Formats: sequence, C-alpha cells, structure tokens
Amino acid sequence: MTEIIDGNAVASELRDELAGAIETLADAGARPGLATVLMGDDPASQTYVNMKQRDCEEVGIDGRHVDVDGDADPEELYDVLEALNADPEIHGYLVQDPVPDHVDYREVIRRIAPRKDVDGFHPENVGLLVAGDARFRPCTPHGVQKLLEASDVETEGADVTIVGRSRIVGKPLANLLLQKADDGNATVTVCHSRTDELAEKTRRADVLIAAVGVPGLIDGSMVGEGAIVIDVGINRVDADTEKGYELVGDVDFESVAERASKITPVPGGVGPMTRAMLLYNTVKAASLQAGIDVELP
Repeated sequence: MTEIIDGNAVASELRDELAGAIETLADAGARPGLATVLMGDDPASQTYVNMKQRDCEEVGIDGRHVDVDGDADPEELYDVLEALNADPEIHGYLVQDPVPDHVDYREVIRRIAPRKDVDGFHPENVGLLVAGDARFRPCTPHGVQKLLEASDVETEGADVTIVGRSRIVGKPLANLLLQKADDGNATVTVCHSRTDELAEKTRRADVLIAAVGVPGLIDGSMVGEGAIVIDVGINRVDADTEKGYELVGDVDFESVAERASKITPVPGGVGPMTRAMLLYNTVKAASLQAGIDVELP
C-alpha cells in the first residue's frame, strides 16, 4: 500500500523542536525576528505573507510586515531593504516574489544582506551552498530533504531525478542531494522543458521530484514501480468549487499513487515544510548574528 507522506505532521514536529532554540535565544536577549516585505497587492502574495506572519506568532518569533506601494519607484523598496539590513531586531527577511514588472527581482536579492537572506537566494549564499558550506539552505529544497529523512528514505547511492531546474528548487536541491552528507550522496539527474525522452528518465528514478510548475505533468506511466515521489508543484486550476479553483501538483496523484511506494499530496506535502524551514533559517540567522549556539533539528 502506498504511504502518503504527511508534510503537515513533519512540519509541526519540526516547529515544536525549534521551540527550545527560540527560547534560548530569547532568554539571551536575541529573540529571532523575521520580516516580510510585499510590494503591490497581489492576493496570493498577501495570503502567503499572512501565513508566514502567523507562523512566526505561533512559534515565538517576532514578526514584522512591510507593505510597499506597487507603483513606487524601486528606490523606495531598496530604502526598506537598507533599513532592514541595519535593524538589529530583524535577523532575517524576505521580499515576496513576484515583484512588479518595473522592479528587477535579481537586484532586490542582491540588496538583501547575505546574513539576513533566509530564503538563501543571495549570490553569496548560493555560492556557499554549491561549495558545500551552506549558510542557509533554500527553504523548499531543505524541506524536501527533511521529508525524505522523516520518511526513512535513504538518498545515499539512490538515483534521484528532479524535473525542473529553477533557481528556487531544482538547482539548489540537485546541489544539496549531490553533496557528501548523510542527506545527500545521491546520483542526481536534472530534467527540464528541453529534455528528450522525459518519461524514460523519470521511470529510472528511485526518488522522483517534480518541481516544474505544470499541473499533472507526471502520470503513472512515467514512474517506476516502488519509486518515492515528491511533488513540489502547487498550481491553481479552474474547478467547480466555492473559490472557483483547486490546488493541484505537478503529479497526477491518482495514477502515480498506484505505482509509488511513497508520495506527497498537494496540498499538505511540501508546502508546509517550506514555511517550517523559513522559521528554521530565521532561528539559525539569529543564532549566527548573536553568536549563541543553539541546537537545531
């Protein structure tokens, strides 16, 4: 019978395990602080930042949110980032993507102080990750690693295929799984929109990770018997529901579940882990900046 990997449960356990580190830092006068920045009024982005702020409140992290007018000059956003870089009470922050078209998100990332870049996207942090000495692992890739670990999936020697080469998931996850570490040592294949014979490559995988942003791209015919399948995709598709849409993954869950030994659902799989790892990185950032060692899960 196929095991459903419960991301909500794993994320909840990890958040509980962070409590001790948060209190240790708070007792020393360095309670972790996380800021979210939103430029514009995109409804989905507003929902995401609200969830992140609620997460902070629930675990004892000081949360702060900053809104920037979507029509403002980029310099107004950069002034906000400069202030957050200098604020000793904010140990980490993120700018919710997407930003308006007249703002270069790559420049936004470069203006975030690397020590406060809890998304792990600044070029300095990317370089440290590739070098095998990550300061912050990007939240979704790290969350995938934690899900595999919690599900007793051994990555050492495993054939892992990642479908998707984004800077947010595919590329950093490939680097992490390749590294000489207990949660790495895999043989990694990265596929993308220009990959020939995609199904042939996905069927060979012991662990198949879909992170391409195409609803239902991976179906049962593309999965080897007994594979572990991690679905990173979160896609809105039209549906006859109260909201007028439903969330689906990059994996056709019903057909793939017939062949996979373990699989993550959407929602309730990788999504909760991404948010939990943001809290993890914030606690780590506070620990590094305060010079106080804490035990992280």
